[in-house]
Amino acid sequence: MTLTIRDAIESDEAAWRKLWAGYLTFYKTVVPEEVTAFTWARILDAGSRVSMRVAVEDGEMLGFAIHHYHDSTWDIAPEGYLEDLYVDETTRGKGVGRALVDDLIVISRRNGWRGIYWHTNEDNARARTLYDSYVKSDGHIRYRLRT
Repeated sequence: MTLTIRDAIESDEAAWRKLWAGYLTFYKTVVPEEVTAFTWARILDAGSRVSMRVAVEDGEMLGFAIHHYHDSTWDIAPEGYLEDLYVDETTRGKGVGRALVDDLIVISRRNGWRGIYWHTNEDNARARTLYDSYVKSDGHIRYRLRT
């Protein structure tokens, strides 16, 4: 069958939550239920900048890309941020991640963003192989100060 990339819809919640749980497990983290519920509500809220594209084949959600955009001090155009990208373990290596990134490139160009950026763990070799096929790391190191 054919892989379809589309916006998330309300009936996707259970499938997304299953993949979201896998994503959090992969990153060895826990997100409180209230944050997960709030994230889902923002994804569905047309007034929110947070959006999600899902990869679906034969009615099964195989992956998702949560993204948004923000203003930039380095350009007049806003910039896209791919915050969360996840593909079900059983589907990795079959082009689903690439299809989701390619889809965001189309969205970026259509909306006039200056580009898209994202982060991943340094030891996430499989994802880095995909990401390096688009562009090499820009060498920036992230610092996160919790307040």
